[in-house]
Amino acid sequence: MNNPARNRITLHVDMDSFYSSVEVRERPELKGLPVIVGSDPKVGNGRGVVSTCSYEARELGIHSAMPISRAYKLCPDATYLPVNMELYKEASEKIMNLMRIFADRFQQVSVDEAYLDISNCIEDYESASLLARKIKEEVLRKQGLTCSIGVAPNKILAKIASDFNKPDGLTVVRPDEVEDFLFPLPVSKIPGIGKKTSPVLEEMGIETIGQLATMDVQLLIARFGRTGVVMHQLANGIDHREVREREEVKSISTEDTFEEDIFDPAAIRNVFLDLSEKVHDSLARKRFRFRTVTIKVRFEDFRTYTRAKTLYAATTDKQAIVKTALLLMEEFAGKGRFRLLGVGVSKLEKIDDRQTILNDFF
Repeated sequence: MNNPARNRITLHVDMDSFYSSVEVRERPELKGLPVIVGSDPKVGNGRGVVSTCSYEARELGIHSAMPISRAYKLCPDATYLPVNMELYKEASEKIMNLMRIFADRFQQVSVDEAYLDISNCIEDYESASLLARKIKEEVLRKQGLTCSIGVAPNKILAKIASDFNKPDGLTVVRPDEVEDFLFPLPVSKIPGIGKKTSPVLEEMGIETIGQLATMDVQLLIARFGRTGVVMHQLANGIDHREVREREEVKSISTEDTFEEDIFDPAAIRNVFLDLSEKVHDSLARKRFRFRTVTIKVRFEDFRTYTRAKTLYAATTDKQAIVKTALLLMEEFAGKGRFRLLGVGVSKLEKIDDRQTILNDFF
């Protein structure tokens, strides 16, 4: 099966039990306990559903979309928390900004999922695996959360792979491993094949992805119409969809929270050098220049400030980021210890590939 799309390297990052994991991060005393986020169970009389739950709760048979009354009967002693979307969106934004830095092209598909196309900056799957581990380490270090990552030649394979070894998993599917990975799996592992379609496929004698992949496509068309063609392609690991930004990139930023608060000027300078390097790398990959530099400062007592400066003209100069960030930081020098520092750029302008200004990146 010759498939040019398999020459690409795609990552699918899926946060592990996102809502409940964020809640446990905010309440460390809940670690290791069943936590359920959703509607108020009202002592078993609630009418809503479970939004998500911790893996400890899943081991008790609880799952997303389960009626909250049923969850309460299974585990009345669990901790039940209301959905706090503002908290989850704040965590999501930080995680997505962190991951954007590593990608040639980036597509956020939900509050806790994203695709990264790394084909232009990574040469092989060994390097891709190392990059995926780096992303997992950065998300854990900076946000205190785990994620599972699938590395594969296209989006459908990467998504199935990210779900293969949860939680905190990393699954790599190389082009020559596609059939060995996919074919033994149940057809329900293909996104979109759910409770309605699976029984119909089972009636046709199809239970595994391999059986679907080798089924006469005309029989699938007769039963499902054009959807049968799509299912047959996905079962064979064929997916031509590209990783695409869903909305215009308005800013690029990164930040670092320190295990121990810092105050030494040399240490602060080194942090800004590192953060500026990461932001500049992302600019280079995405072909942007910038006009505004912003810093974020958080003191040990959680007082948080941002400062920004707009340059006279748009540029791609890394030193402009560093110098402007350090200049903005002078306002806070000697005023306390810092638990977090961040750097961002905005007022972005897309660079035409034909422009010689691309040379400024290197």
